[in-house]
Amino acid sequence: GCVLVVSVIEQLAQWHNSTVKAAVERLCNYIPGKYQIICHMFCCIDREMNADVVCHSLKLCKQDPGQPLCHLYPPPKVSWFSIFFQSYKLWKKIFEGFSSVCAFPLLDNLCEKMKYVIRNKLPFEDFDGDKFSTFPTLRGYHWRGRDCNDKNTTVYPGRRPDNWDVTSDSNCNGIWGVDPKDGIPYEEKFCKGADSQGVVLLGDSAGAHFHIPPEWMTVTEMSAKSFANLPMAFTDELDWPQFSEITGFLNSTIGGWTDSLYLRLRQRNRCNHRDLQNISQNGGSSGNLLYLIKSLARNQLLDYPAIVIYATIGNDVCNGNRDTLAHMTTPKEMLSNVVQALRYLDTRLPNGSHVILTGLVDGRFLWDNLHDRYHPLGQLNRDVTYSQLYSFLDCLQVSPCSGWLTPNETLRNLTSERALQLSNVLKEIATSEKFANFDVFYMDFPLRQTAEEWRKMGGEPWQLIEPVDGFHPSQIAAALGTSITWQKALREWPQVLGKENPFNGQIQAIFKDQGGH
Repeated sequence: GCVLVVSVIEQLAQWHNSTVKAAVERLCNYIPGKYQIICHMFCCIDREMNADVVCHSLKLCKQDPGQPLCHLYPPPKVSWFSIFFQSYKLWKKIFEGFSSVCAFPLLDNLCEKMKYVIRNKLPFEDFDGDKFSTFPTLRGYHWRGRDCNDKNTTVYPGRRPDNWDVTSDSNCNGIWGVDPKDGIPYEEKFCKGADSQGVVLLGDSAGAHFHIPPEWMTVTEMSAKSFANLPMAFTDELDWPQFSEITGFLNSTIGGWTDSLYLRLRQRNRCNHRDLQNISQNGGSSGNLLYLIKSLARNQLLDYPAIVIYATIGNDVCNGNRDTLAHMTTPKEMLSNVVQALRYLDTRLPNGSHVILTGLVDGRFLWDNLHDRYHPLGQLNRDVTYSQLYSFLDCLQVSPCSGWLTPNETLRNLTSERALQLSNVLKEIATSEKFANFDVFYMDFPLRQTAEEWRKMGGEPWQLIEPVDGFHPSQIAAALGTSITWQKALREWPQVLGKENPFNGQIQAIFKDQGGH
């Protein structure tokens, strides 16, 4: 992170032919409000100090005994030690008393909120404790359907209506009251027997839709508008679930377009409005999902059934360890983890629910399509390729996937082999395990079909990968993946999707007449 920020500052100075100090001020003026404190940390950069030197001297990058010195750029011509010593003296007073970024004034309260949501995966602003919120970020309604009464714990998205919602909207789908023409409650008239159901994602950073905007580090296009979404992105953990493949519901502002399983279910049955939960986390795997799943909000007696997508598509084989193969999930561990999760779901999901297990991705696609391309940081001077970035992260032992983001073809193949083994475990579970409250299906992660579809549309495969991290599916990949998944479900499991609600047109017409959305 430090290297990225300092690189941007140095490139801003180059692009605008200014001093580094002026570039820091320019960047600080772009960044909104309280977040400027992070920018001012880098007030003392000197032109002789490249990003690696600055970040090592800040102790944000370190070199343990016996480990290589990690750097993204070529080493400076003068000795590292002399520049480190010079830099350290400059920063010692600035950082004295601050053990971390969160110790800075203005950021400490925000960091406490972030720690809460990262630890609990529940909305920070939830006054009635029903796990739903009227606040968008900090695990609010970007992640779960928006609460319509945050002072009443019995009112939340996904519940069966209370007395057909004659007097109020108990399930937040916007349908309540009585038709004056015949005295029948709208909820009963339009939603009774309509196979209403919610959608829940249990997943990882791909499912949460991790995204670092490339305009944050493309100095040729940078302006104050580039960072307008910084506060929202930070308080959503750099995830964008509101645009994601499973639970997206807003028009994308990060490129591409939004298409999601939730939107398609809602289009099929307007009574499903707001019934969504994205229970994902960066780094999610079959192991830590056993804790994450406890934040699910579903009452077996009071709520509608749900379609649950179980999709940890990479982290069971991805880690940043040098001996990466030794730290991958084994087939035996995968079987145990997933069956435990399904047994827990059987105690929480209403009868008539469905679970779809998604296989792991073949991540060789990443190296094959990106390794020799320039990263956004390297586009100005044509000096940083994805291969260099991957090597830098691997050296720091923070690579998101040492097994796939490597020039070692043998290791890439072994990682894909393990991923296939784990996918086969999921496939076997879907055919052999039975549960009281839901049936289980399996589907491969549709990367190959997505790439083929994108080529037909005139696109290039590298555009399906997030440009900054070079690892996650892009917005385009997410939207195309939804279409492919939906078509498969229509062909093979139509019972999962529920029937088309014949009253959708009437519901929409009433909303339009009343000025609703």
